[in-house]
Amino acid sequence: MKVLVPVKRVVDFNVKVRVKTDGSGVETTGLKMSMNPFDEIAVEEAIRLKEKGLVAEIVTVSLGTAACSETLRTALAMGADRGVLVETDVELQPLAVAKLLKAVAEREAPRLVILGKQAIDDDMNATGQMLAALLGWPQGTFASRLVIEGESAVVTREVDGGLETVSLALPAVVTTDLRLNEPRYASLPNIMKARRKPIETLTPASLGVDPAPRLTLVSVAEPPRRQAGRKVASAAELVEKLRTEAKVI
Repeated sequence: MKVLVPVKRVVDFNVKVRVKTDGSGVETTGLKMSMNPFDEIAVEEAIRLKEKGLVAEIVTVSLGTAACSETLRTALAMGADRGVLVETDVELQPLAVAKLLKAVAEREAPRLVILGKQAIDDDMNATGQMLAALLGWPQGTFASRLVIEGESAVVTREVDGGLETVSLALPAVVTTDLRLNEPRYASLPNIMKARRKPIETLTPASLGVDPAPRLTLVSVAEPPRRQAGRKVASAAELVEKLRTEAKVI
């Protein structure tokens, strides 16, 4: 079985981002970039399935500028077999990403697509669902457990009310949640081996996809600063302020 794992290059989660002075977006110049943490979990899960003998090949794909090849090399160092870079300078939005991934999936013919439930740069949480809809495949989102049983994928999902288990006929799309696994660190020998693993470069045009944005970003602003707290002299004063000044949210 072949597994396709999309990975996204984002600002490292340890970095504090700032809004550009003109309000046109988030400043990324000079910041440390890394693989989206939820996508790391997806790569790890694919590797674990391969270690169990359930997966023969792991193909990882990234969309964006040439710098995204670094993210692919990270996935290859973790244990993926080969990479696909869809190179473009266009700012990709979730629908365009889903269309490009659909084209790659049709080209690669995987039995399973595993990707992070969301990217930490926009928290959109839409790409996996859009991809499943475009492919016409069943989907298991927010997966905290994944078991392959023959031609089915049994997914335990994290939902508001607790846990839900669904059985999906393969091929299928699965999006990963935090509790699915703990991603491994790439060892130095595997980092060296990753340099020799192939990365194929494609373009949106070669896949027959127009990635032009459909949404217009109006402005970006930082959240308002929190107001300083105030001390009260007594419980009676506290009750009075709660009654007269506290806002109901």
